[in-house]
Amino acid sequence: MKPDTKNYYLALLLSVFVVFGWNYFYGKKQLDRSKEVQAQVATSDNGLKPANPGAPGALPPQTVNAPPQGGVVPESPAVRRSRREVIAQTQRVAIETPSLQGSIDLTGARLDDLSLKDYREIPDKNSPLIELLSPHGAPDAYYVDSGFVPQGAVAGPVPSADTVWTKASGDELTPTTPVTLSYDNGQGLTFTRTFAIDRNTMFTVRQTVANHGTAPVTLVPYSTVVREGTPHGSGHTQVHEGFIGYVGDAEQQITYAKIEKEPGATAKVTGQGGWAGFTDMYWATALVPDQGKTFEADYSGFGTTEKTYRTAVIEQPLAVPVGGDATVETRVFAGAKVSSVLTAYENGGIKKFDLLIDWGKYIWWLTQPMAKLLVMLDRLLGNMGLAIIALTFLVKLVFFPLANRSYVSMAKMKAAQPQLAALKERYPDDKMRQQQEMMKIYKAEKINPVAGCLPMVIQIPVFFALYSVLFISIEMRQAPFALWVRDLSQPDPTNIFNLFGLIPFNPTTLPLVGPFLAIGILPIIMGISMFLQMKMNPEPTDPVQKQMFAWMPVIFTFMLGSFPSGLVVYWTTNNTLTLIQQSVIMKRSGVKLELFDNLRGMFRRKALKDDGSPAAVARSKSDVAKIERANEGGTPAE
Repeated sequence: MKPDTKNYYLALLLSVFVVFGWNYFYGKKQLDRSKEVQAQVATSDNGLKPANPGAPGALPPQTVNAPPQGGVVPESPAVRRSRREVIAQTQRVAIETPSLQGSIDLTGARLDDLSLKDYREIPDKNSPLIELLSPHGAPDAYYVDSGFVPQGAVAGPVPSADTVWTKASGDELTPTTPVTLSYDNGQGLTFTRTFAIDRNTMFTVRQTVANHGTAPVTLVPYSTVVREGTPHGSGHTQVHEGFIGYVGDAEQQITYAKIEKEPGATAKVTGQGGWAGFTDMYWATALVPDQGKTFEADYSGFGTTEKTYRTAVIEQPLAVPVGGDATVETRVFAGAKVSSVLTAYENGGIKKFDLLIDWGKYIWWLTQPMAKLLVMLDRLLGNMGLAIIALTFLVKLVFFPLANRSYVSMAKMKAAQPQLAALKERYPDDKMRQQQEMMKIYKAEKINPVAGCLPMVIQIPVFFALYSVLFISIEMRQAPFALWVRDLSQPDPTNIFNLFGLIPFNPTTLPLVGPFLAIGILPIIMGISMFLQMKMNPEPTDPVQKQMFAWMPVIFTFMLGSFPSGLVVYWTTNNTLTLIQQSVIMKRSGVKLELFDNLRGMFRRKALKDDGSPAAVARSKSDVAKIERANEGGTPAE
């Protein structure tokens, strides 16, 4: 086997590994996330455990067999009821705002029933609303709780998860009508908990303790977000999901898997100002204490086969004198991660609150302005797909001077092809001399041999930034484009392997090969645009490079098949604009366009293939040489 042939097959094998590896480790996850996840019933019994029972500021345990060192606790499965049943069987105060609807459970005074009125499960106006918070006892319980832990002797009990609170004022929580709940422990302490809500998604929970007893008391206020079970559809590699926060001057990101590897399955951090909570791809729940005071963020996970996760904010102790009272106020964010809303809260005094969105550790400086620009274009054009196309035009415009120089250099490279081809005939066996003479030609003609790669290199950071924006921005979720593309944040729903829906089955569900069969109409169009763009340039003389360039559109078609449709729209638009831009520049430079000759030559060479006889091989080489001379000199080939 000749070295060039061997290298070709090696390169082809590596390309296959790239496609299969990408689809196995990444594409399959993308496809799984694009499908609706069936609801699974979580059966873990929840409980808050103390890091050290009896210690000042320790959280109250609900699991009686919690070990002193904290950590994982074996728990017995509990009987689960439907979310609707749990809500119907408890006394509640309704929540109604322009953005939210739900209720507060009077038992425990928990915020545990919340739906997002602006977002639905699927792109259908009749589909169910997104249910963010759910009560304990229902599948996938997820709720916010608050309370006090006694520090020292306290007469009588403090409110617990079983405490039944009384409505002191307000029958429904709205942006204009707060609700106050009260509890009297019967031994001198009266607790009130007032809930308020703005017109977006920020609650304010004000807790007051009045001491009518005979001795002063000290109480440690806390707030918690408890999540029973790992969220469905979690495990995204492109965006952080799990514990999150900004405490003091440090960002906190801990995955559900990582928390269990921490000592005692607990991580703690203390600082002045900030927030802590949980984040999903599009939704978040965060506790925001007084930004001028020091607090402790406590992240923990427990349970064996059935997991429960908790984020707690423990604030400074409150001293309540005899005949006096003390108040602590904590805000609770629960809703969609809309960039403009988070920025408004940050401008209102919450430290780094926009970090609830995972902008990317290294490209945040590009993803943030790109997301804002996309939203602005979407509002202007009324369609996110058109906004992506417009953004591509703007990116091309910004980098036009650099790209223009690159294509001019490529045009010079094309004009110098006859000289470069002559070097092989002059020095057929001296590769070193060929390289030396080639560099002299480049220098004389002012050709940059790597300039042709610049357009591709330029768009790489933009590609990744746009990918991040499409993946994490709530504005992209369920954003339609046209025809069959109803959600630009998801892969193209069509598939060539079932004749675009004519055959009633989903090829991506096939075992083993399914992830490799996610090729829809948009990825095919993208592949064609990339193929035409590649044919615009002179074909490499090296056979291995030539074959790699030939396979690149196929590889990218398979890779982008499982990408969000919005990213494929961007890539296709970029290829098309590059094709037009390069054609205009080469025509102005007086260089013949290669596109149609390369296409004709590709089919001509295919026709010249035969059984390999010496006469046929000689005839083939002669015909190919004629075509190449015609391309170089502009004379018609026979």
